[in-house]
Amino acid sequence: MRANRYVRTTGRLLFLLLLTAAVLLAPAPRLTLTTAATPAPTAMDDGAPSGPDVDVPAVGRAWPVGLRPRVLRGWEPPATPYGPGHRGIDLAAQPGTPVRAVAAGRVSFAGRVAGRGVVSVELAGTGAPPLRTTYEPVRASVRKGDEVAAGKVVGALEATGSHCDVTCLHWGLRSGDAYLDPLSLLPPWLLHRGPSRLLPVLRVPLPA
Repeated sequence: MRANRYVRTTGRLLFLLLLTAAVLLAPAPRLTLTTAATPAPTAMDDGAPSGPDVDVPAVGRAWPVGLRPRVLRGWEPPATPYGPGHRGIDLAAQPGTPVRAVAAGRVSFAGRVAGRGVVSVELAGTGAPPLRTTYEPVRASVRKGDEVAAGKVVGALEATGSHCDVTCLHWGLRSGDAYLDPLSLLPPWLLHRGPSRLLPVLRVPLPA
């Protein structure tokens, strides 16, 4: 009986020794410190508006004035909500020039603001809230609620009320309270279209 008890005790001690050795000799597990992801800083961190991620569809089918007006000043988004910038573009045009809707939509405002004539059109098929384009200074020929097609005349350019050195149309684009680049409404073929040129016809003599 003593011999059996000795064998069992020795076996247990040997097992404990082997288990202890295995624990001590095993490689230590690699500890990985994980932290919550820190979002990248954005323009909103310093109070500047980042603007919504708006995919502006090229729904424009006409320039607001003329066939290819000269851009006197482009779109310059402000760095802060009330900072300096240019919330639209200025197009050179003569007083009385017809002002046309660049795309189909519904007139949301036609009247005077701070002494300047303003026409705003909510563009059809541009989501909710719809994109809104604005023209000033314009003597409106449409009323609030009118449906307009692309290229339809909405008024005439006024001689006074412009902030340019010469008479110009200020054309703006907004999505809610955010300002966007109005030129993004125009497709490339309309932006880069040059003057028309007559091509020669083969085997037809030129006029004397």
